[in-house]
Amino acid sequence: MSLPRAYIEHVAIQVKDIDWYVRFFAEVLGLGIRAELAAQPHIGRQVWVLGSVQLISNPAFQGPEARLGHLGIMVDDYDGVLERAAAFGAKALPAGPNWLELPDGLNIEILQANQGSVEAALAIDPRA
Repeated sequence: MSLPRAYIEHVAIQVKDIDWYVRFFAEVLGLGIRAELAAQPHIGRQVWVLGSVQLISNPAFQGPEARLGHLGIMVDDYDGVLERAAAFGAKALPAGPNWLELPDGLNIEILQANQGSVEAALAIDPRA
């Protein structure tokens, strides 16, 4: 049996001033906006920065505790990962079957990757 392959696609964090963070990622690192979602009744405005983080607006946030929202994890075996996670005791969250809560409260979002993309991402040497 071969092991599944995966990588962290994004990390969701709460920020007090989302516009400052958007400008920082764009102007300092050249990372533009991949997607944006207006504020909802249960959560503030959200911005996904290309290739990195998901920013969640929370003007009341004082930091640093509870900053992390969730880890978005790209996988090459979506159904298998969800099956193994359930057997491991991960709890499904109301957001959907691919949203899981781990024992200490860490939330993860499982995302099916396009064929070959996980291997391509894992082949990148960030220190080369």
